[in-house]
Amino acid sequence: MEKILVTTDFSDHSKSGLRFAVQLAAQNTYSLTFLNVHHLQTPSAWDAVRMDEYEEEQKELIHSRLVLFVEEIYAAMHMEPRTIQYAVELSVLPESRIVEYAEENSFDYICISTRGAGVLKKFLGTITSTLINQSKVPVIVVPHDYKIGTIKSILYASDLDDSENELIRVVSFAKPLQASVELLNFTSEPWKEENRKIFESRIDKIANYPVSINITEKKQDDHLLEGIELAVKKSEPSLLIMFTHQSRNWFQNVFYAGNSAEYSFHTKVPLLVFRKA
Repeated sequence: MEKILVTTDFSDHSKSGLRFAVQLAAQNTYSLTFLNVHHLQTPSAWDAVRMDEYEEEQKELIHSRLVLFVEEIYAAMHMEPRTIQYAVELSVLPESRIVEYAEENSFDYICISTRGAGVLKKFLGTITSTLINQSKVPVIVVPHDYKIGTIKSILYASDLDDSENELIRVVSFAKPLQASVELLNFTSEPWKEENRKIFESRIDKIANYPVSINITEKKQDDHLLEGIELAVKKSEPSLLIMFTHQSRNWFQNVFYAGNSAEYSFHTKVPLLVFRKA
């Protein structure tokens, strides 16, 4: 059974990520762990024993609050919890602890809500961008105003650099959900019909699952994110999937690392970001 780490800070904005994870688990056999990472203020004059006692007391209180918070989400969605767990961690760096906790406990996905930023300086300091650019575990980013619904369709934005291996991961995610898959690629040169048919035939063999192909021409000056935005509006997918180059500097990324992080603050649908091999 695959595991999803679902993060919350108890804000109303974070509820969308919880709702999406609950819906996802309802359509497949995912195990959900709801995590709150708390920065605890403690008096510096306390000795180690008193500090440990206080931390344990606070963790118990936060754990109880987390249980109630999640139970309210399930009740509002008229769903019963299946395989779920709760976790409370104390850290001054929540984004780093989320990444560490996910890797230490072999999670398959991290799910987090985003409030939106828009300003580059704000964006660079957000938890969401840190997760996207540092986590080895795939990250699902859910916009705070996302309206919950059955996950029926997936838009996979590809640069075709490693489409075969990436498509296998996309299909493995989509198939249990019985969700349709659309492969989106932008090109500055028109495709010949013969090449398109060869490509479609190759994709059919690789995926062994229905995949529609959308090769879209774009001008050199056109911004790729705008193209994705238009494609999302047109096809209205339940989820957008992108792959990121984490080994590159943020500013050196043309599309899939920096822009996947940047796009997470404009998307109207949930975004799943995988790390490129």
